[in-house]
Parts: sequence; structure tokens; C-alpha cells
Amino acid sequence: MRAADIMTTKIVSASPDMSVRQAAGTMVFAGISGMPVIDEDGTLLGIVTEGDLMHRAEIGTGVKQRAWWLELVASTRELASQYVKEHARKVRDVMTTDVATVSETCPVADIAELLERKRIKRVPVMRDGKVVGVVSRANLIRALVTMAPELPVDVDISDHSIREAVIAAMSGHPWALTRENVIVENGTVHLWTSVTNEDEAKAVRVAAENAPGVKEVVTHVGPPQIVPPQG
Repeated sequence: MRAADIMTTKIVSASPDMSVRQAAGTMVFAGISGMPVIDEDGTLLGIVTEGDLMHRAEIGTGVKQRAWWLELVASTRELASQYVKEHARKVRDVMTTDVATVSETCPVADIAELLERKRIKRVPVMRDGKVVGVVSRANLIRALVTMAPELPVDVDISDHSIREAVIAAMSGHPWALTRENVIVENGTVHLWTSVTNEDEAKAVRVAAENAPGVKEVVTHVGPPQIVPPQG
């Protein structure tokens, strides 16, 4: 799945000359927390988000007066930038200009990694230098809802096939159980483990739950007591 498959194409955008108040109102009524800033030629200039509008003099949310020694440490440029964010009336002065973008063919896995690494909530999708869409965290969640159907549990799959699927799901992971510690009987997966780390134990359980045909997963601590025949 790629950006073009999940992106929002009805783009709500701001112009650089839009007032800060207008930008805030647009985001509120559109139910979004940020939007690209695009000029008359369709060129992406930046992005304006809730974060850019958080500290404003009009509503008393400006950065509080710092201790005198912090004022000395802060650069003149930093103080000037702070003042602009709090008092500027146009989007062009408060928008973020260092904008990460992706192409329509960018895999969604790469987009998710980008959003997490940059600690951002959305990324414009570009084609020939123009914005053709936006992918947000919400788009990724919607994709999960529409593209990841629940696994059926009433499928008639043999215990042997279930066991092989569980082992394959864990294969290559450092927390994987060895083959003899995975036992399946009547669709119930028994995992025998000495793992005390909660995250590793959870990973093992999730791997088993995702195998087709699994009815239940039971985790035991210690070596298997009785190993039923496996096909």
C-alpha cells in the first residue's frame, strides 16, 4: 500500500497572506490540526499546525517570562522568533517552512516511520512539485480499519498447519520460541516459555493469535509437560 492509496485528496490549505485567526478558524471547522500553505501558483511554502498557533499573545498563552539567566543564554534570533510566533498576524510569519514531503508511490510503512521520526502528524504528497494530497496519522488508522479484516476462528485448519504458521510467524525474531515449545491441540495453541519479560511474552502470544484457525492461546511457564503427537 502506498501514499496514493490512502491520502486525502480534498486538500484544505492556507495561503501565506491568510490571517492567523482565519487559519485557526479553518482548522477548527474542517476538523483538522494542520494544513499546507500554498501560494497562487500551487507551490508549497510551508505548513501551519496547531503547534504553530499554541503560543499567542491574544489569548495569553505566550511563553512566560524566563529567568534572567535564561534570557542571557537564549540567542537574539531565538527570542525574535518567539516574538513573531506570539504576535504575527499572517500565516507566512508563523508557518513551519521545513516541511517533510513524500511522493504518491511512497510505501505507507515509510510514511509511518517518517511521521514518528519527525514527530509530525501529517505529510504533504507531491507530484511534479505540486501538492496532490495529504497523508495524516488518521489516514493510516483508517487504512487499518478498511484493509485489516479480523481473522476467522471457525476455519477448519489442521493443528499441524496452525503450529507451522505460529512457528513461521516467530521465525527470525530473537524472542521466538523453539519448535518443541509450540504445541497445538484442537485449535488451541500452548506456548511453553521461560520468558519473564512482559514485552517478549506478549510478542510470542500475538504471533500465535495471528495464525489462521487459532481458537485460543494459552501460555505456560516452564518446559512442556506432555507433548502430544504433531503431524
